[in-house]
Amino acid sequence: MKITFKANHTLRKLALGLAVSTGLAGAPAQADVILHAFNWQYDEVANKASEIAALGYKKVLVSPAYKSTGDQWWARYQPQDYRVIDNPLGDTQDFAQMVQALNAQGVETYADIVFNHMANEAYKRSDLNYPGTDILNQYAANMAYYSGITLFGDVSNGLFGGGDFHGTNDPNGPQCISNYSDVGDVQYNRLCGAPPDPGLPDLDASNWVTEQQKSYLSALKQLGVTGFRVDAAKHMTNYHINQVFDAEIKNNTHIFGEIITTGGAGSAEYDNFLAPYLSQTGHAAYDFPLFSQIRSAFSLSGSMNALVDPGAYGQALPGGKAITFSVTHDIPLNDGFRYQLLDPTDEYLANAFILGRDGGVPLLYSDHNESGDNRWNGLYNRSDVRAMVAFHNGVQGRGMQVLNNNDCVLLFQREHVGVVGINKCGDGQDVWVDTSAAGLWWNRRYEDTLSNDVQTITSQWHKFYLPARQARMWLMQ
Repeated sequence: MKITFKANHTLRKLALGLAVSTGLAGAPAQADVILHAFNWQYDEVANKASEIAALGYKKVLVSPAYKSTGDQWWARYQPQDYRVIDNPLGDTQDFAQMVQALNAQGVETYADIVFNHMANEAYKRSDLNYPGTDILNQYAANMAYYSGITLFGDVSNGLFGGGDFHGTNDPNGPQCISNYSDVGDVQYNRLCGAPPDPGLPDLDASNWVTEQQKSYLSALKQLGVTGFRVDAAKHMTNYHINQVFDAEIKNNTHIFGEIITTGGAGSAEYDNFLAPYLSQTGHAAYDFPLFSQIRSAFSLSGSMNALVDPGAYGQALPGGKAITFSVTHDIPLNDGFRYQLLDPTDEYLANAFILGRDGGVPLLYSDHNESGDNRWNGLYNRSDVRAMVAFHNGVQGRGMQVLNNNDCVLLFQREHVGVVGINKCGDGQDVWVDTSAAGLWWNRRYEDTLSNDVQTITSQWHKFYLPARQARMWLMQ
């Protein structure tokens, strides 16, 4: 598909340089850690590119980049126009320079994509014309600037109209989702707040809509983007997703969808939404089944035995399909999901599990305290997170074997290179390991990246001590 890229000379140069330098990004994504730089301005990400790389991150997921207005974080999830990047986080040139800065440090850029709906503007106007008269007038009043930051298309005209949305032919008008267990209701009707909110206009997978969405993705790829997070994928048909993410778009690209479930195989949300998405698109997804197991294991009545091999009974996604996490932005920022928040100490222990285990691509969420909890503000460079990322990178590609487990403790190795121990309970635990059977090396220092603890194995049976409510991530030196 040919894209008309109407950027200025500087941006064309940036796009060309990035297309060459990221040409090897097409291999299946490694389990490199993704930093979710949630609601960070693009120039902030660019300014921190060398720090991000030094901390061991290999990919950065940034908030949605297109025309959107409003200072609230959720306004970024209400697109008005795909054809230009222009929002409080920056414009097309800021975005391109950010991608270049990350790429210069060997770090890839992932973009958050919102294709299910457009902005809820019914309170301001009654039509479904996007970007709308006010924004088209804004373009016209400063056409030299907007022509310079246009990704594709002609911004002197509108992008979408009433015929591009679901429900406009319904005699009763567009409908809000009323039954979240009904696949058709979820995928063809609107996401709405409390009445009388008319909801987010739900896009139809017409040829025009999908062509504009493909043009947008192609333009981002020209700028050097190598991965896409598909927001609200649960609310799109797999037909729509496959029409947009065709073979050309998927080439050299890592794609993962957001389909929130409360469990794995056997739960209605998994069986009705996540399993079909995985099988029909071939994309990866957030590993909400594993997250459900983590929440269960760390609960007061739960057992760490649940984390020994959850994938064996359908409670974790296959490693090549999984984006693993201890928190996503939706959980603290939406009242309806806050019940899923882990206790802060349990979240720390869960991060050790996510970054210590083999399987999936770990994603770490770092914000600017949009929730008010102040738990994830600057998390990306917190000392424990730095240590966990260092361990993850040190054992990348190494197999995993559980050495010991009970209700309180999980101890596993990453071949002979590393050992991870997690104790969720209130008392310290001694865990004995047959080091010969495990293949751990004798007379070598295994240093905990999280503390000053050092283990040197000198005999067949070795005791690993796990303090109460702590994790250890010993890496062989």
